[in-house]
Amino acid sequence: MDKKIIGILAIIGASLMWALEPIFAKLAYKSSSVFQTFAIRSLCILSIAFLYVVLTNRAKFKINKKQFGVIFYIGIVGTLFADLLYLYSLTKITVLNAVLIAHLQTIFIIIFGFFVLKEKLNKFDYIGIFLLILAGIFVSIGSIENLLLLKLGNIGDLLVLISTIAWATTAIAMKKYLVKMNAGVISFYRALVVSVIFWIYIIFFLGMGEFNKFQFFLGIFVGIGTILYYEGLKRIKAAQVSALELSTPFFSAALGYFVLNEKITLMQAIGLILLILGIYVISKKE
Repeated sequence: MDKKIIGILAIIGASLMWALEPIFAKLAYKSSSVFQTFAIRSLCILSIAFLYVVLTNRAKFKINKKQFGVIFYIGIVGTLFADLLYLYSLTKITVLNAVLIAHLQTIFIIIFGFFVLKEKLNKFDYIGIFLLILAGIFVSIGSIENLLLLKLGNIGDLLVLISTIAWATTAIAMKKYLVKMNAGVISFYRALVVSVIFWIYIIFFLGMGEFNKFQFFLGIFVGIGTILYYEGLKRIKAAQVSALELSTPFFSAALGYFVLNEKITLMQAIGLILLILGIYVISKKE
C-alpha cells in the first residue's frame, strides 16, 4: 500500500481512538480518581506498545542515550505533565471543549517548527493561525451570554491549552530526532518512563483503590492511538496530519451527545467551523 495512504489511514484511526479517550475517562471518573485512571491507562499503553514492538520490530527495544533522552522528555512533558493535566481538565469541561482546544496544537507546532525545524511560514500559515485563535476563543466562550459578560472560559479550558502547548513541543522533538524509530518503541519507552514514576507514587502515597473496566478501555484506545499517530507522522507532513485530525472533534461531538448527553452550543459550532477553515488554509498547499 502507498506510504501516504497508510499515513492517512493511521491518523484517521488515531483520531477515532482519541475521540474515545475523553468519553471513557469521564465514565471511569464515576467510580475512580483521575490519578488511578491515569496509572491504569499508563500500564495499558505500555502493554499495547510492547506487543506492537514484538509483532513489528522483532522485539528490538535497543535505543541509544540520545534517543532515550528525547523519549524521556516526551514521556515527562507529553505524558506525565500534559496527558495528566488533560485528563484532569475533563472533570471541569465538556468533551467537545477539550478536544477542540486540544486541536489548537497546530498553531504551536507551526511556531515551534519555524524556530526548531526551520520550516518557513507562508501567508496561508498566518491566515490559518488567525482562524484557529478565533476558534479557540469561540470554543472557550461557549455561549453568547458569556460573550456579553466577557467570560472567556474556565480553568479547564486553560489546562487543556497548557497541555496543547506541551504536546506540540513533543511532536517537534519526535519529528526532529525520532522520525526513523519504530512507533511501538517510542510508545513503549514513553509509557515506561511514566509508569515507573507514577506507579511508585500511587503505591506509596495514594494506595491502589478500586478499578473499573473503563480505565482499561481508556488505556487500550490511547495506546493504539499513540502508535497510529507516530506511524502517520512518519509518513506524511505535519500540516496533513493536522488536517486529518479534524475528524476527532466530529467523533467527539457525536459520542459526547449520545453517550454523555453533552449539548453543542452555537458558539462551539462556530468554533468548530473556524477550526476546520483554519486547518484547511494551513494545509492548502499540501
